[in-house]
Amino acid sequence: MELRDIEIFLTLAEELHFGRTAERLRVSQARVSQAIGRQERRLGVALFDRTSRRVTLTPVGRRLREDLAQAYELIQEGLARARAAGAARTLRVGVFGHAGYVLRPLVDAFRSRHPGGDVQFCEVTGGDPFGALRAGEADAHVLWLPVAEPDLTVGPTVLTSGRVLAVAAGHPLAERGSASLEDLADEHVVDLGPSAPEYWVASMVPVRTPSGRRVPRGPVARTFHEILTLVAAGRCVHPLGEIAARYNSPPGVVFVPLRDAPALHFALVWATAADGPHVRALAQTAADLGPIAFGEPD
Repeated sequence: MELRDIEIFLTLAEELHFGRTAERLRVSQARVSQAIGRQERRLGVALFDRTSRRVTLTPVGRRLREDLAQAYELIQEGLARARAAGAARTLRVGVFGHAGYVLRPLVDAFRSRHPGGDVQFCEVTGGDPFGALRAGEADAHVLWLPVAEPDLTVGPTVLTSGRVLAVAAGHPLAERGSASLEDLADEHVVDLGPSAPEYWVASMVPVRTPSGRRVPRGPVARTFHEILTLVAAGRCVHPLGEIAARYNSPPGVVFVPLRDAPALHFALVWATAADGPHVRALAQTAADLGPIAFGEPD
């Protein structure tokens, strides 16, 4: 008897209803009937009495349920331990800036589910968001969406955040205390270079404002700290995730709310060719936990 057939038998023995059993196991009712019929033919005895109104276990069916239930539970426990052991390794996950602090609930949940497993954060640069994934130097990255790369898998959203605009301390927008997307047309924003796809950069830094005015790009920077250095020097402004304002206070830089920018959604992304049980275990944990909403009260 196959493990799936055992599961069908035990579920029907509990539900005593073919329709509810099929719904619970997410199979067709015909699949349930076929599995039970196959078991009865192999054993040469009826396991259930069926009428148009009810389904009941035969004496042999009751005994078989008692014999199989404990063994099935032990099998499931063994499989769960094997899955946990398969996920027991340290995953290198790339994040922007200090996002690792915000993602601690995900790490804690992953550790709890998979004893021996862990997450080590490394830094992602906006100038090359996918390079470490493709080179096998990281197991996954947490990247703002959209990510539309044919060789990368986009997993669950793990974080949502508002946006801020980094400006020099003496900038008029710093005195105003907030900014809009329209303000970007009057400034220069950082050029992240050719390794960052234009569609991906534009989802953080639009090419044009809502009214259609062009947003000037330049000077060039690749990393978060290079961006802040240029901003502090008054050479540009640049939109960033709200997390940057929480965990950074660089001299000469002020973060003001970018009030009309849509929220950012960050998802777990990994190389499709490197897909495996470890990163899938982290992705499942993230999916079950749900997105962490940065900036909302605990």
